Amino acid sequence: MSRKFIRRTTIDAPAELLFAWHKNPVAFGRLEPPFQKVDVIEKVGGIEDGANVTVGIPAGPIKIIWKLAHRNYQEGRQFTDYQLSGPFKSWEHTHSFLPTENNQSILEDAIEYELPFAPISEIFVGSYIDQQLDRLFRYRHAVTAHDLQLLSRQKGQQGMRIAITGATGLIGKSLVNLLAGQGHEVFRLTRNRSNDAHDIFWDPNAGSLDASALEGMDAVVHLAGESVGQVWTKEIKQRIRESRERGTSLIAKTLAKLQKKPSVFVCASAIGYYGDRGSEPLNENSAVGRGFLAEVVRDWEIASQPAAEAGIRTVNMRFGVVLSPEGGALKQMLPPFQMGAGGNLGHGQQYFSWISRADAVSAVLFAIETPTLEGPVNIVSPNPVSNAEFTKALGKVLGRPTIFPVPAIAARMIFGEMADEMLLGGAKIFPLKLQQAKYPFQFPTIESALRHELGR
Repeated sequence: MSRKFIRRTTIDAPAELLFAWHKNPVAFGRLEPPFQKVDVIEKVGGIEDGANVTVGIPAGPIKIIWKLAHRNYQEGRQFTDYQLSGPFKSWEHTHSFLPTENNQSILEDAIEYELPFAPISEIFVGSYIDQQLDRLFRYRHAVTAHDLQLLSRQKGQQGMRIAITGATGLIGKSLVNLLAGQGHEVFRLTRNRSNDAHDIFWDPNAGSLDASALEGMDAVVHLAGESVGQVWTKEIKQRIRESRERGTSLIAKTLAKLQKKPSVFVCASAIGYYGDRGSEPLNENSAVGRGFLAEVVRDWEIASQPAAEAGIRTVNMRFGVVLSPEGGALKQMLPPFQMGAGGNLGHGQQYFSWISRADAVSAVLFAIETPTLEGPVNIVSPNPVSNAEFTKALGKVLGRPTIFPVPAIAARMIFGEMADEMLLGGAKIFPLKLQQAKYPFQFPTIESALRHELGR
């Protein structure tokens, strides 16, 4: 007996544009949710008839191999993928793009599938499969609606040539897919030599960067840097500082000397600039704080100034805590919270200035496209919360109790100096410049952000 699943969403873009976006090879990466990872093992062709893809789905200690092929391709209207081999007895998924009035369209995902060993399997896993499909396509449709809204506003504008460092990181990977899906040509600065025409070799430790490869870029985005989410030994602190100062200085000075300079240099920064400031409301006009991170961020932003002095619009993006189950603070918090062992850190009243990864990535594109944005820009939600409020929201979204606090002394014993600056301290930070520039936050509240990023 087959089971059916259908999700429909109205998209503010014509069906032809919606279909063309799905044809872009990066669409798969944009639609892959952070809470249901798959590994692409082999891909032949795109979405046309006869194309196929083989993916691996992690399932505990094993990986389920699933091979799908495409058929029923109708340009501008639909395509279908069906199972050649994999976990289902049968699987057929039709993607439809239906034109409606007012230059809009309806995105429809219709799936018909059979479970092996039915009807016994339906009793045990039928509802679970339906639940996972609902999570998956709720996420996919939200991303599609957002990206098509951005794309439809371009109205034929020519794509840009954009170079990025840190392209495989938490923000960079998603940003590359977003930019490519918007029609921009993306170049990656990488420490590994490659024959790919879109890879640019650089070695910040050696001060090596091919300036000619950056000639004619419309924008440069610098995201690379040593992770601060680790125990701060003397060696680690030196690496954190040098990775930011050296890399940023090298790029900024290189851009300043170009014959054809980019119009904008977007450089990552961090809200660590403000230090531990309690409940004091802070924005981009607030003074620098105290502590190791405040010093690092101050020098990090200073290192970007050669680009600004050369007339390049320079944006220092002070990222808050970026929420994603794929990395950063949320990834480390999830295991204990999922087991019902989560709780406040210390007294729980310290402020937690956060941003969903979806908004962090979109804000980078917004900074590239918005000529009035320059200097420090806080990339945080307009609704900072206390650690206790964050803990309560995460427990609610996961459906788990949060009654096991982590005492301050325990955090210090485990994480040392880093605990006081990043876990037990905090700052109440607002995105004044983003709000003045009318950035449209997708997930302005902590619960909406967690539900999107975790598919709950």
